[in-house]
Amino acid sequence: MLLGPASSSGEVSMIKEKLGGQLDGWIHTALPFLFRRPVNPNLLTLSGAFISLVAAVALAQGWFIAGGFLMLAGGAFDLVDGVVARHHGISTRFGAFLDSTMDRLVDMALLLGVAVHFATIGRPDGVLLAGVALISTVLVSYSKACAERSAPEIKVGLLERGERVGILAIGALFDGMVPALWVIAIGSTITVAQRFERAYRVMEQLDADERAGLRERV
Repeated sequence: MLLGPASSSGEVSMIKEKLGGQLDGWIHTALPFLFRRPVNPNLLTLSGAFISLVAAVALAQGWFIAGGFLMLAGGAFDLVDGVVARHHGISTRFGAFLDSTMDRLVDMALLLGVAVHFATIGRPDGVLLAGVALISTVLVSYSKACAERSAPEIKVGLLERGERVGILAIGALFDGMVPALWVIAIGSTITVAQRFERAYRVMEQLDADERAGLRERV
């Protein structure tokens, strides 16, 4: 039995959220060979993660153009794995877990690669900025995962994974890594704040409902 992502990611990007079913249709049209026979979506997930890790190595070496193209290639795999799983009806919980875990690994590896590059060329300001971007990026996903243990889905957010990777790739390709890091750091921090605010309101309402239910039973 093939194991595939139950969804394309533990964190749904705003790109996927806005495009919805259109994205699936475009992928079917552009890559029809993926849908002629069952393809293991986990293999696509791992392939995309491997390419993105190679991109992280390229960024650490200062090969930003190569790193940018590799990030886009790895991101393409991340877009198609869930579509393939849904098309063939082979979505699984483990596939979703694998996809989400690989996404977190790639997120950290890419920004760590940028930090290593800045450290190598003697740019402590760049290292600090990449570190802030990395921490805020991790908190975006972690805050959502923690909140959803006791609350409904927390989808709110200015800057999610698809946007972050796209911004980092653009910064690498067009010699704008520092501005890209600023956008990621600020946008991710705002996203974390949005999720905290949403989680607080939702959880307060859930607690109030529970207290009301207890009073009714007394």
